[in-house]
Amino acid sequence: MNWLDVVSRIVHVGTAIVLVGGATFLRFVLLPAAERIEQSAHEALADSIREKWKRFVHLGIVLLLASGFYNYVRALPLHQGDSLYHALVGTKILAAFVVFFIASALVGRSPALESVRRHRKRWLAILLILAAIIVAISGFVKVRGASSPDRDIETSTPPVADLSETR
Repeated sequence: MNWLDVVSRIVHVGTAIVLVGGATFLRFVLLPAAERIEQSAHEALADSIREKWKRFVHLGIVLLLASGFYNYVRALPLHQGDSLYHALVGTKILAAFVVFFIASALVGRSPALESVRRHRKRWLAILLILAAIIVAISGFVKVRGASSPDRDIETSTPPVADLSETR
């Protein structure tokens, strides 16, 4: 057992849990509750949360990129010639980059992305849908296991012999 593989997997999954859990909390608990307070207090609360949450988002993106890259490189030899694996993991990576962009826009200060922050409920919902798709792809790829042309030949069922000619 390679301990770096174990640590990388724990960091990757643990970071995803923290970030997706935090986004879920923000979207379905904090934002609806904060809508009930006065606008100036709401904006002050949003600024305070954004300032603290952005540290989690930025560090989380770095950890997910580093551990995800390591995990992908380690898995490549098991998936040579496996086009479904590469298509799914490629889709997962592209979706993750979109999630990283949305998360960064939500905690950022760029005036160009102010409309994202103004409509944070909608963008958090989009982020969470993409995160669910990423988790589904990850789960499927992990459970499916390795598949390659050579491996399919080795594990395929041998043809049944025609016993009618053995008399």
